[in-house]
Amino acid sequence: MPAREMRMEMFVRALLRRDFSRAKGHLEKLIKIAGNDEWGRGYSRAVEGIMNALKDNDTDSLIVQLISGNDRERAEELLENYSKLATQDFRDDYERGFYTAWSEFLKAYLSQKTLA
Repeated sequence: MPAREMRMEMFVRALLRRDFSRAKGHLEKLIKIAGNDEWGRGYSRAVEGIMNALKDNDTDSLIVQLISGNDRERAEELLENYSKLATQDFRDDYERGFYTAWSEFLKAYLSQKTLA
């Protein structure tokens, strides 16, 4: 498993345990791995948004609704859609990075034995 995907797994596990200090450490490493180009900035923005929404328990956010509802079917639909968006040639690098982060997050989330 590539380093970024492995780090994403650890990030997801920490978030599901609501261990935000540990999640922040994984987030910082994900951002470093992603880099500082347009793709990396999109990726970083997505993972920061995911963490902030969960930390703030923003009930209007997609990720909080998904996790609190334990909606595996919806997560699988989103994974499929975001994976397609991440590979579309007409998308700019920022968007591809953003949707790649979401895809990796959802894949790691769905791989957990017991969802939150």
